[in-house]
Amino acid sequence: MKLTPEEKILMDKMQKGILNTDGFLGSDDRHIHEIIEEDMHTIESLGYEKETIAERMLYFTNLSREAYDGFELFDDHYEIQQDIWRGRVICPFNHRGTFSKATITIKNKLNGIVIKWTPLNIHMISEHGFFEGKGSKYRIEPEELIKAIF
Repeated sequence: MKLTPEEKILMDKMQKGILNTDGFLGSDDRHIHEIIEEDMHTIESLGYEKETIAERMLYFTNLSREAYDGFELFDDHYEIQQDIWRGRVICPFNHRGTFSKATITIKNKLNGIVIKWTPLNIHMISEHGFFEGKGSKYRIEPEELIKAIF
C-alpha cells in the first residue's frame, strides 16, 4: 500500500531517534493502518473498546502516583509502581500537548502478568488505537493488557 504524504511524515516520525530514542514501530514493517486494524480487531473480539482500556490504564496510572517506594498493592491483587523521569514527550500523530516521561508497571497477582506502559501509550490507545509496532520497547500486546488490567 502506497503511503500518502501525511502517512509518510507520520511513519518517519515513528522511526528510532526522531521523537524518541527507541521509536514506536520496533521491527514491525507493516503499514500503520495495518498495525492499528489488527489490534482493534483483537480488542473487539475480546469484547472491549480502546476507550475502556485507556480509562482502566489511567485509573491504574493515577493509583501509581501513590506508590512512593517500589510496588504498592491496590484493589487486592494489583501491585503498581511508577518511575518518572524529567522531561515530556509529544504524540507522533500531531496532537497538541505533551505527556510526562513515566513508566507505570502493574503486576496482576492473580495471573502473574506484568505490563508496562507510559502516559503517551494511554493517549495513543485511546485516541488512535495504536499499541505500537511489534518489537517496540513500549509495545503492549492488547490481549495480554486486557488480561492484566481487567
